[in-house]
Amino acid sequence: MPLNHYITLGRSGLRVSPFCLGAMTFGEELGWGSSVQDSTAIIDRYLAMGGNFIDTANVYTHGHSEKIIGDHLGRTPSKRDRVVIATKFYGNLFPGDPNGGGAGAKSLVSATHESLRRLQTDYIDLLWMHAWDRHTPIEETMRALDDLVRAGKVRYIGFSDTPAWKVAQAQLTAHFRGWTPLVALQIEYSLLERTVEGELIPMAQELGLGVTPWSPLKSGVLSGKYTRENAGKVKADRGPWVESNLGERAYSIIDVLLRVAKEAGSTPARVALAWVQNRPGVSSTIIGARTLEQLENNVGALEVKLTPAQLATLDEVSKPVLNFPAGFLQGSPSFMHGGLTVNGVSAPPLPWAQKPDAPRH
Repeated sequence: MPLNHYITLGRSGLRVSPFCLGAMTFGEELGWGSSVQDSTAIIDRYLAMGGNFIDTANVYTHGHSEKIIGDHLGRTPSKRDRVVIATKFYGNLFPGDPNGGGAGAKSLVSATHESLRRLQTDYIDLLWMHAWDRHTPIEETMRALDDLVRAGKVRYIGFSDTPAWKVAQAQLTAHFRGWTPLVALQIEYSLLERTVEGELIPMAQELGLGVTPWSPLKSGVLSGKYTRENAGKVKADRGPWVESNLGERAYSIIDVLLRVAKEAGSTPARVALAWVQNRPGVSSTIIGARTLEQLENNVGALEVKLTPAQLATLDEVSKPVLNFPAGFLQGSPSFMHGGLTVNGVSAPPLPWAQKPDAPRH
């Protein structure tokens, strides 16, 4: 499945590539990103392979990520119009200004105008709320987003890193007030982060939101670079972000990931990406790349075909412990239908269960 095997994003007509190019590493302001020259080369290669979906944010490399994209694509209408550009508001680029960040109308509208200027475009294809702002009524945020869509400055909207109950509230509020609905949900999702399967993924599927996972390799932990055998001997590229996730559970998953990659004749990174992209509810997975080599290696995951047995092995070793009531509800059919099997095993009768021929009251 190549990058130009486009799919619609959630309940919308917006067609995007199965892998979205993440631009968080565009710019060297944070000490570990790509130069302007390397960033533009990555964009060009991604587009040449058929990709059309680029994701950034107003705060990535202090705004430089947006500017790199704008300088390279915004000045050329033929290039800009064929690309789906997504960016985010919420982050504060103006220290000392209490309204410089967040999801209030003043901040949201100002941040959008700043992003339009840096991206050198008249419109943003997909505008995300970067994270939930608990201090702003969700009605205020959704109304401001609807105003931007009606003004032609934004085409589609989505939420990132927000609790399921708040996303659901926002979506239903938009529905009943005739405002622009959300079409996508951006959340962390990988073999090492599956707790989103308890509430967020089912919510997205129910409400028509296309899921775009970020950090599908868990900051490189699942890249194959870190193994049980070289534990403590390989310097982590991103320091604490990697080291804090290298524990026994991670190594257990990596052990299986290495084995499956060998069986599939692929790499651990490609197998991990293929697993995420084929999960229920997922539309387009965000992949980052600091070099052309990383980009091409990651895109190769679209050619990986995992067998049902391999998928089952990865599912089992990475099985998450879900919060209540998600975990409880997985077994609830055992007392809803008599004689029902759960995961292929007959559920034992509960102590208080009546016999089939017992009189009903």
